[in-house]
Amino acid sequence: MKKYKLNQLFTIFFLALLPMAAPAAEIEGVKVPDSARVVEGAPELLLNGAGLRTRFLFKIYVGALYLQKKTTTGAAAINDAGTKRVALYMLRDLSAAQFVDALEDGLKNNHTAEDLAKFDARAKQLRTLFDALKSAKTGDVILIDYLPGSGTRITVNGAVKGTIAGDDFNRALLRIWLGENPADGDLKKAMLGG
Repeated sequence: MKKYKLNQLFTIFFLALLPMAAPAAEIEGVKVPDSARVVEGAPELLLNGAGLRTRFLFKIYVGALYLQKKTTTGAAAINDAGTKRVALYMLRDLSAAQFVDALEDGLKNNHTAEDLAKFDARAKQLRTLFDALKSAKTGDVILIDYLPGSGTRITVNGAVKGTIAGDDFNRALLRIWLGENPADGDLKKAMLGG
């Protein structure tokens, strides 16, 4: 039997203790990256969590939340003032109206009528952005990025569709998935690392 020197054994032991690079998550065949960079020069975002959005047993999309610092609470993610991303990987074809109606339902379920009145013009801007697309198709990737100082940028399949001003509007959108009355409780839990 070959004898190992003490420093070789130490090296093997040390390498075994190093954390392995976390592989990207795979959900319903969608490979979700473990990090994202929203804009050049911005801090790299970490995958906080990802999960499946279902409705009436239909698989709608895989949703992923990216933050600068991981958290397990919806309030912390919503109120984080830094750059962040919600990525939606479509698993089903939806018309623009179906997609935006679902977002608007999420807004209504998590805000008062007074709050909704404040967001009305920007919610209409969101609808206009998606109406121009006509649909969200299986395989589409929709990115909802918050850029401090600019607002919420909507990107579909790599093409920027528009930016909606206001950090308050981004917090409102995040409540759709992370608020008290989320669109899907299981997805909320998964996006928060649960």
